Amino acid sequence: MSEGKLTEYGASFQNKAISNLLTDPDFLRQSIDIISPTHFDNEHNKWVVSKIISYYDSYKTIPSLDYFKAELKKIKTEVQKLAIKEKIKEIYAVSKSKDYKYIGKEYIDFCKNQNLKTAINTSVDLLDAGNYEDIRVLINDALQAGNQQEGGHIYKDHLEERYSSKERITIPTPWESVNVLLGGGLGPGDLGVVAGNPGGGKSWVMVAIAAHAVKMGNNVLFCTLELDEDYVGKRFDAYFTNIPVNELNASSKPIIKDAIGKLSGSLEIKRFRAQKTTLSEVETYTERLINNGFKPDLIVIDYIDLLKVKNNKDKRNQLEDLYTEAREFGKEYNVPVWSPSQVNRTGAREEVIEGDQIAESYSKLMIADFAMSLSRTREDKINDTGRFHIMKNRYGADGYTYNADFDASTGVIHIKGKHTQVSSGNPEIPNSGSTGRVIENLIGGRNTY
Repeated sequence: MSEGKLTEYGASFQNKAISNLLTDPDFLRQSIDIISPTHFDNEHNKWVVSKIISYYDSYKTIPSLDYFKAELKKIKTEVQKLAIKEKIKEIYAVSKSKDYKYIGKEYIDFCKNQNLKTAINTSVDLLDAGNYEDIRVLINDALQAGNQQEGGHIYKDHLEERYSSKERITIPTPWESVNVLLGGGLGPGDLGVVAGNPGGGKSWVMVAIAAHAVKMGNNVLFCTLELDEDYVGKRFDAYFTNIPVNELNASSKPIIKDAIGKLSGSLEIKRFRAQKTTLSEVETYTERLINNGFKPDLIVIDYIDLLKVKNNKDKRNQLEDLYTEAREFGKEYNVPVWSPSQVNRTGAREEVIEGDQIAESYSKLMIADFAMSLSRTREDKINDTGRFHIMKNRYGADGYTYNADFDASTGVIHIKGKHTQVSSGNPEIPNSGSTGRVIENLIGGRNTY
């Protein structure tokens, strides 16, 4: 440490520190003024860090792998080129390691200390010259360097970042009609809500969304605050085997094992106590899973309204806080979050449930990135049918109503391709917008096709 190098931290730490610079634009932006190639004791690490700094100075974002490939071609010595290539592979191999947050904090603290040490050494000469104001500015700048920046997206400077490093990776639902409207599905940090009346099948919708994600190779954390873990597991058994949940028994195990063996993703079901569990406790459990090697790609909370809020606000404002926190929770772990929600008594009797019929807090709809309602009347339950209505869609058109076949014994739901567009009648909820108008032109306005 006295030498101003990361030698005492070891090679693995240094690789992870550089990996943070290459994978987290915000981390690089925070540390760019205090990092230095000279902190590293390996010439190949120094080369990579110097290239990161050079690229950021020009384009204000993290460099891509293609950039390094191009820079490697400029190296004339084959031995050096091969060694740096292997070093880059090592660095990318530890991307987002379990301890990346700790590594990042420790690395920035080291850089801050080195920056402050340099400022103090420089101050000795300034002190002899009596330049006290220069000393004050120098020390103050050193203390401020590397602090978390609150600045946002600088429009002119961050063109490269807008189009190269933040591609929206989505996890699709089982229904292509919904995926088209969503631009592929919910993306990282998105909050999706399915509203419906009690006993209408909302939890089955959650099972269908989660099960489809698992079939697509994703890791899913399914948090239940109503049903026992075993019974939720049986619902997934029913979905994957197409055997009604009330007909599953010990003799069904060979069929279930065969179905499970074909799944490319993983599923973790965890029951939390309703009205006694906070979202922070769910976060703690999620962090534990990640530390044990299970990184969720999608999280279902069945359902957010049953979480506990540690404040004395009224119910409406408590729910608003909960949904805001749930959306931030998804952003923190970079995953989509789905949750069901109740509708009020008026909505429970409607064939098409509109946005203003959300129970308790209308703000839930405003916070969500995507919200659709499920309506199943008594006749629908007898006929295994239902209707989905797109109430809000941050990524495209809304206002559409779809008919569906709904098997409430297996969770297998088929949303039919035909739909009608229904205006919400509420100016606060964005309807189809420009995207919707394009679709209306294609299908002939609001007529069913």
